[in-house]
Amino acid sequence: MKYLLLVSILLFNFGKATAEDSNDLLIIDLNSSNGSSIGLNNFLWQKRVIIVFADNPENPNFIGQMKLLRTRPTQLVERDVIVFTDTNPIPANLTRSKLRPKGFSFILIAKDGKISLRKSSPWNIREISRSIDKMPLRKQEMKLLYKN
Repeated sequence: MKYLLLVSILLFNFGKATAEDSNDLLIIDLNSSNGSSIGLNNFLWQKRVIIVFADNPENPNFIGQMKLLRTRPTQLVERDVIVFTDTNPIPANLTRSKLRPKGFSFILIAKDGKISLRKSSPWNIREISRSIDKMPLRKQEMKLLYKN
């Protein structure tokens, strides 16, 4: 039932979530009315989550990070990544309250729900991919992929 609700929310939210020419990289705005109802726990053990925080959408680091994420989206999709954005600190949503970013913040959360990486400057796809590939669960996934 929980997964059915999640799929319903994602399909309904697809107007605000963008997969715009990004090879199905899902980007969800946590500030949208639909995005705010999606909890990160819904993706536990299913997806790696990248959250990009900024105090406003015109933040140069935010703009740069979003451009970097769209350069080679297939590498993120292959690594089961979903991207959330939050550019409005007031009112603070539950995710922002829990993670407490200051200004621009790039956060990578592993499938087990633990924060794997927290950066205050944009990261390119190569750096993100290498960081993900070092995770124990990703190593297991790669073994299974190459075994078949």
